[in-house]
Amino acid sequence: MSFETWLLFLAVSVAPVISPGPGVLFAITNALRYGVKVTILIGLINGAGIAALGIFVGLGLGAVMKASALAFLILKVVGATYLIWLGVKIWRDRSAFLIEANSRSGPVPWSKLSAQAVAISLTNPKAMVAIAALFPPFLNANAPAMSQVVILALSYGALCALNHAIIAVSGNWLRRFLSTPKRAQQVRRVTGGAFVGFGSLLALSSKQ
Repeated sequence: MSFETWLLFLAVSVAPVISPGPGVLFAITNALRYGVKVTILIGLINGAGIAALGIFVGLGLGAVMKASALAFLILKVVGATYLIWLGVKIWRDRSAFLIEANSRSGPVPWSKLSAQAVAISLTNPKAMVAIAALFPPFLNANAPAMSQVVILALSYGALCALNHAIIAVSGNWLRRFLSTPKRAQQVRRVTGGAFVGFGSLLALSSKQ
């Protein structure tokens, strides 16, 4: 995998990573209730879980791609269609990104939050489908799948953890910004448009 291919993967992955889903809403809730430190540490656990999920899903995709060029085409079309559909869905969903301000809680339930982070990452349907949609165009069927999948999975997991960290330091701002319906609508439209754009980019991509 070339450095340019990896950078393109990171760029295409941004929209799925920041889109509304269990992990993002979990991070926002933690930021509003427990503050920066807790959200970042729990985000690292969530990111590690996403990376593990990426390796598991990605290796299966690599095996399918090596066996059939048609399978690659089908996965690419399905993945691109999913991203475009999700973009339209986010655009039209009036509740997306609209977060009610929550007051901080008492003591931090570290064990509970850690367990939730692992469970959310390993059973996150949005992450599973996003990984299945994103990985195929960046996997070279003529090269060993393991190293490529590990790179993509670790990169995707790192982006998820970074997103948690950004949400953590933006907690107070998020409380004010996302509680306003008009602003939440603007974020929703930008995110939805990004999904449609990245889905179109995947549809036009070629096999490495």
